[in-house]
Amino acid sequence: MSFSRRAALISAALLMVAQPVLAAPKAKTPASSFTPSPDAIRAHMTFLADDAMEGREAGTRGYDIAANYVAAQYALLGVKPGAANGSYLQRVPLLAFKNASEGSITLTGADGKEQALKFGEDYLPSAQAQTTEVNVSAPLVFVGFGLVAPEKGRDDYAGLDVKGKIVVLLSGAPSSLQTEERAHYGNGNVKRLEAAKRGAVGIITMSTASGEKRRPFERGVAGYREWRMTWRDANDVGHVRGVSANNLASISHKAAGKLFAGAPTSLEAVLAAAETPEGAVKGFDLPFKAAVALKSEIEKRESSNVVGVIEGSDTTLKAQAIILSAHLDHTGVNTHGTGADKINNGALDNASGIATLLEVARGFKNAKTKPKRTILLVAVTAEEKGLIGSEYFANNPTVPKADIAANVNLDMPVLLYPFTDVIAFGADRSTLGPAVAKAAGRVGIALSGDPMPEEGLFTRSDHYRFVEQGVPSVFLMTGFQNGGEKGFKDFLATHYHKPSDDLSLPIDYVAAAKFALVNYEIARELADAKDRPVWKTGDFFGAQFAPAGHPSAAK
Repeated sequence: MSFSRRAALISAALLMVAQPVLAAPKAKTPASSFTPSPDAIRAHMTFLADDAMEGREAGTRGYDIAANYVAAQYALLGVKPGAANGSYLQRVPLLAFKNASEGSITLTGADGKEQALKFGEDYLPSAQAQTTEVNVSAPLVFVGFGLVAPEKGRDDYAGLDVKGKIVVLLSGAPSSLQTEERAHYGNGNVKRLEAAKRGAVGIITMSTASGEKRRPFERGVAGYREWRMTWRDANDVGHVRGVSANNLASISHKAAGKLFAGAPTSLEAVLAAAETPEGAVKGFDLPFKAAVALKSEIEKRESSNVVGVIEGSDTTLKAQAIILSAHLDHTGVNTHGTGADKINNGALDNASGIATLLEVARGFKNAKTKPKRTILLVAVTAEEKGLIGSEYFANNPTVPKADIAANVNLDMPVLLYPFTDVIAFGADRSTLGPAVAKAAGRVGIALSGDPMPEEGLFTRSDHYRFVEQGVPSVFLMTGFQNGGEKGFKDFLATHYHKPSDDLSLPIDYVAAAKFALVNYEIARELADAKDRPVWKTGDFFGAQFAPAGHPSAAK
């Protein structure tokens, strides 16, 4: 598709949204002064999910066109630029990296005998973000899950010396932990940081028995050379937590059998112990030294978050910001697909979230009463690459970090049915919960609990990067009542991350307008509340990321 067609689409869509909308009659809720427009939401989604955006993959021209569209909409609404130098675009310097070879791993026993592990059968190399070549040779130490949880009296490194050594650890976390605890302690970033603190020089990961059943080792072979992504720091270096103990490789159970040959505890006993609720697997030195050689390809890429500001009206409270976020990117072109349509348009994931964000912004700009706190609108990049754009913003905010009072994140509202409830993941963790329930109630919408707690969804969208900075946050989506569960699960099974997530879906734009109204009321409630949101006493994430002295710490 030609660039002139793209330019024409941009101009047409801007005019479509900028002009008065002739919408079908809408039921206006008396409690609200704002009536969202189904037609405006349709217009935004029509542009953002068009083939011209080529799937809005971060770092591509299609994404940049979409970002400029959102910036233009901010400008049309009178929303002030929120990035540096009077711009709406916050530069996000990206770094893409992938394996450049199969690499090699050689084991050397105490007797000096060497055995080379086989690529794809024994191991898969881990691409490196900070260097194109890695050569490390060190003794191996098994450290169980690599779990360090002081509040539970758990330290898998106790009694082990891993300084200058490669640690071998199990993926995931014990099943006795609560869902959110498993999500946190099973996260690779957390494990790397703990290994790095203790002087380890690398990590080799192996799955548990149940993990292997869920995702067999061989399934990873096809994608071992796919691009991965992070952001670049002020020194223009790829951001990696615990990089001094970086991931070197993952190994199969067949390879693990070789590493554990002659070990104090057999592999079978280790895997059996890991399946118990406590997963109390004691670590020990392995009888081998490993020489690991890796080659990676690294590219610098550029993208942007789109930031707008609606200044608060209260002389004191306007210093605090309520962030409304949604990811603008999607997964681009489906190069592995066999169908004729290879563009992943991302209509519901997440053009719908961005359209909601823009309509909420219109509500605030047209309101007679301005919000007391400042509203920060942030359309983030590279969510599909691992929450990269939100992580960059959370670490490099355009307002003082201590002034970020809350985050409300919009990700993939499934607008295919007349929803009657919303789910606010994380609402029960902070004082955001009552505010969200009150606001939704004004619109006649119920607030439902997490219908899939075992999935740990609270840690899997952009709001979690703000949680890691101690900011009380919620992730909003349409609920499971009134046909919602079937609609959501059918969408996941049939359209999620596929070209069929496009505008041919039976999108209910009246429901979309209702979702925008719910979000507007929630943002309004938070912006005008007397007290700043805080974490609840005893909440796991509040304790982890907002200790005493943090402005959002439990009172």
